[in-house]
Amino acid sequence: MKKTVAIIFGGQSSEHDVSCVSGATVIRNMDAERYDALLIGITKDGRWLAVDSLASVENGSWKKGTKTAIVSPDRSRKGVYLIDGDKVEFRAVDIIFPVLHGLYGEDGTVQGLFTLAGIPYVGCGVLCSAVSMDKLYTKIVVDTLGIRQAKYVAVFGHELVDMDACVARVEEKLPYPVFVKPSNAGSSKGVNKAHNREELRYALKEASYHDRKILVEETIVGREIECAVLGDGITVDASGVGEILAADEFYSYDAKYNNAESKTVIGPELPEGKEEEFRDCARRIFRALDGFGLSRVDFFLEKDTDEVVFNEINTLPGFTAISMYPMLWGAKGIEKKELITKLLELAARRN
Repeated sequence: MKKTVAIIFGGQSSEHDVSCVSGATVIRNMDAERYDALLIGITKDGRWLAVDSLASVENGSWKKGTKTAIVSPDRSRKGVYLIDGDKVEFRAVDIIFPVLHGLYGEDGTVQGLFTLAGIPYVGCGVLCSAVSMDKLYTKIVVDTLGIRQAKYVAVFGHELVDMDACVARVEEKLPYPVFVKPSNAGSSKGVNKAHNREELRYALKEASYHDRKILVEETIVGREIECAVLGDGITVDASGVGEILAADEFYSYDAKYNNAESKTVIGPELPEGKEEEFRDCARRIFRALDGFGLSRVDFFLEKDTDEVVFNEINTLPGFTAISMYPMLWGAKGIEKKELITKLLELAARRN
């Protein structure tokens, strides 16, 4: 008997458009012989809409829909209410695949709803999602593992009323250039590199538009390496690694999605033993954060020293044509259809 999978995409974060592309990829590659898809799109202003077709996801027309989709939090009614005018239909749901990136998508909020509803879902749980989305708290956890990461200073939005004091605190601990990031944001939104005091002031203000917590990090000069993980937190498989060749000074949102010169290399040449070190660190970080299902773990290979330096973890990585996560597993012989099936199977047994 087929299981019904609610595929949820879009969302209110700055990664809304990327999520729609990822959602279309998942819909297109789901095994139709085993699963029925119930499509739900979340608009940028937070409306949850029932979506009638993959085509409407691809051309964006789903946003004009009028049929509301509401996930029931009642564990005796595991499913979705579809409301069209005065007509209400209930659809039972076996698994939810939240193809949602960024704020309100992979930060533990929507995972809390699914947990409350008792509906199995793809991806990391509430704790891992929340901590991993918050770069500052990810660093606090990874500090306990003995894995090197960039030195950092935390700045809070309310502190920016005394910008001089914030700048002085950063300059006391870190040399220029520094990276300034919102603690909770995805796809490099609000991230800037500051080479001097004036640029630092600008970067802090820019980051504050995206989150009240801001992370200022030392610059690590080196190669950008990513590794995909897949598993239930106990048994965790790590892919090979890929390298990001950014067309810009760093892998910004524009460099990632709008610049054709940015490239990814699967299986790059690395010093002996380094690929396994990346894979081991990725598994350890995933477990320490109570990961489940999938994540992509990002590192640097520092220039001159060849040291592995942890950068960040993404608990619901992209599924677009240029996304590293499915490409890394594809290189291991696990194509998108099989990968999505594995994720759904993991979700089905999480409880």
